[in-house]
Amino acid sequence: MLLYITFGTNDLYRARHFYDAVLPVLGYRRQRHSEEEIGYAADGDTRCRFWVVTPFNRRRATSGNGSMVAFEAETRSAVDAFHAAAIAAGAIDEGKPGLRSYHAHFYAAYVRDLDGNKLCAVCEKAEEPPFI
Repeated sequence: MLLYITFGTNDLYRARHFYDAVLPVLGYRRQRHSEEEIGYAADGDTRCRFWVVTPFNRRRATSGNGSMVAFEAETRSAVDAFHAAAIAAGAIDEGKPGLRSYHAHFYAAYVRDLDGNKLCAVCEKAEEPPFI
């Protein structure tokens, strides 16, 4: 349904370092960059699905109240790693990793990036079996 998502930033250099540290734990990497934008995609994807840009109208970027991007995580440990990497990179905690009431296996973590944009990582699979 969705082709791509964009978030605005007021400091593309800082945003690039943040997202370069956070998104690889979910399997997404920076695939494109210019002076105005950076794009991220999963390895093998034909296009960037997540973009961080300086606003086209050259006005200050602001975060949207009620707006959020949720990234799919393959495992609950990837959700944990996303949250830890984001906090280490300067994000604000908006909800520690854990099960949510949306359904029995909805395991998510929430943060705000350096521009105040809300991000989420979600694993909807049953808990990983312990290694014995």
